[in-house]
Order: sequence, then structure tokens, then C-alpha cells
Amino acid sequence: MIGLLRGTLALRDHDEVIVEAAGVGYRVTVAPETSASLGELGQEVLLHTHHHIREDAQTLYGFDTPDKRRVFEGLISAHGVGPSMGMAIMSVFGPAELAGILATDDINALCLVPGVGKKTAARLLVELKSRLDIGDVTSALASDRPEGEQPSDARNVVRQALAELGYSAEEIRAAIAALPPGDNSSALLKEALRHLASGV
Repeated sequence: MIGLLRGTLALRDHDEVIVEAAGVGYRVTVAPETSASLGELGQEVLLHTHHHIREDAQTLYGFDTPDKRRVFEGLISAHGVGPSMGMAIMSVFGPAELAGILATDDINALCLVPGVGKKTAARLLVELKSRLDIGDVTSALASDRPEGEQPSDARNVVRQALAELGYSAEEIRAAIAALPPGDNSSALLKEALRHLASGV
């Protein structure tokens, strides 16, 4: 199984890149955001990969952080979610947005994914809550910080997650102020999203 790929970016398409390593070009399916983050052709790149094997094909799916790969693997472990749908979901939503969707049961948001209707979205919410720990997406968000930058406490992780989700500074301040004591960023993020969804 191929779990990590380091090499030269040889070719880039919208949803696929070719990484040359030791004279071999590996075709890797990626989300558009990941493709754009890899830099210019000819640069060295590092991808965390999920090696998907079927009877008729083998496909590499690439991610720029190991936590995003874990989120993807959580998605495809849900019933009826194959790699194509998993990539489609991750192409529309980042890890922090998925955290918000799971915490607030936002069916309409999942319907933004091509090929996902309301019935499928409702089923996916149930499946993903049991398969995909919101802590995974919180840690994925934290891993996107510049090297050396660490949150001072769990509330800073929640504050950044809410900012990534597009909430205003005033909404974030109110949500943080309403949080109970605690140092579990995943649990606090759930509480903050519930507070914002209630409109209090």
C-alpha cells in the first residue's frame, strides 16, 4: 500500500497530478484546492495518499496533510460513500466546514455536493456522525497552521475554526463567551456551533 509519495510535480490537471519519483510517474487524484497548493511544475511535492484497490483498478488519492487523508478515509468508510463521492465532498467542503455540517445537521449544505439529494444527505449525516469523529476535522484544521504556530488553548482552536467557517468577529466573540469551561476543542466546537445555530 502506498501511503506517502514524495517526488517532482510533473503534470497537473484539475483533479489529477502526476508526481515523478525515481523515474516513475504516479497518477494521483486530488481535490482542486490540493492541486493548487502544490506550487509550480518541477517543484518537489509531498502527498499523503490513500491507495484504493479494486478488482479492475488501483487509484491513488492525495492530500496535503495526513489529517485530511484520515477525514477522507472516514468518509469512504460510510455506507454508500465511495472514493468519488468522498473526493466530491472534500472538494466542496474543507475539514472545518464538515465539522459544522455534522454538528448542526445541515442537510442543505450536503446537498451542495454534486449528486447528493436530500434523502442521500440525510442518510449521510447519520452515517458520517458514526464514522467521522468531529475531532478528526478539528485536528485537520489545526494542522493547517504555519509551522511553529500553536494555539494557546482549546478556545483558540474553536475561534479559528469559526473564522474558517465564515462567522463574523462579533458572532465568534458571542459564541466563545457562551462556552462552558473545558479544554476539549472538539466538544467546545460542537457547543459553539449549536449556539450559533440557535440564533441566541
